[in-house]
Amino acid sequence: MNLRHSILAVTVAAAVLLVMSRPPMPQALDYHRMADERALLGLPNALNVLSNVPFAIVGLLGLAAAFARNGRPSPFVDRWERWPYAALFAGVTLTALGSSYYHLAPDNARLVWDRLPMAVGFMGLLTALLAERVSLTAGKWLFLPLLAAGAASVGYWYWSEIQNAGDLRPYLLVQFGSLLVVVLLLWLYPARYSGTGYLAAGLAAYAAAKGLEIADRSIFALGHVVSGHTLKHLVAAGGVACLAWMLRARTQS
Repeated sequence: MNLRHSILAVTVAAAVLLVMSRPPMPQALDYHRMADERALLGLPNALNVLSNVPFAIVGLLGLAAAFARNGRPSPFVDRWERWPYAALFAGVTLTALGSSYYHLAPDNARLVWDRLPMAVGFMGLLTALLAERVSLTAGKWLFLPLLAAGAASVGYWYWSEIQNAGDLRPYLLVQFGSLLVVVLLLWLYPARYSGTGYLAAGLAAYAAAKGLEIADRSIFALGHVVSGHTLKHLVAAGGVACLAWMLRARTQS
């Protein structure tokens, strides 16, 4: 095993041990209390619902880029490589529906349909980078197991909540652990395609979106115009747009 593989394996193992060594983490119920609960034309939590529309737009644009037609060259050397990106962008498109459904009346049961497509999207991006930078064969072997693991992490979390023993740890590993691995892949392994800057911009946008989510109430307090959570949706969708544009602009390195 070369040094890069060793660093990746040790970091992943350490992250799993660190998270799973902690006590089970239930979903805090105040998570569902958003700062902006204003209705618009009878639509509850209107801005948090409507700000999901960009996810549908960029998700569909990403799917179109992954399945390039109309005479445009494919952004992939191996046609199989489109499938992890298809999972990513399909997950983003479905997040528009799942997140809208959740924000209409936020609770744990509806949060499942917000998190499930996001988990699929995270695993799609992880598999895409594994296939491009580490091994195409490994990407093919891991694709379906990683998608299943992402979906299972959401199912396990909700099942644990029903059992009054809520445990977010596996889902947190899927969400943040997958992004940690993506960052390591960008750092450790050379790119086979151009466009790494678009990917870095997308990751930066996602980090900014999480910051906006944390500052939800503080931002809304600045004039009660828009909340941090609404801005989170818009900025996160912008990050996905970077990935869609990456596929449209990429060439082989």
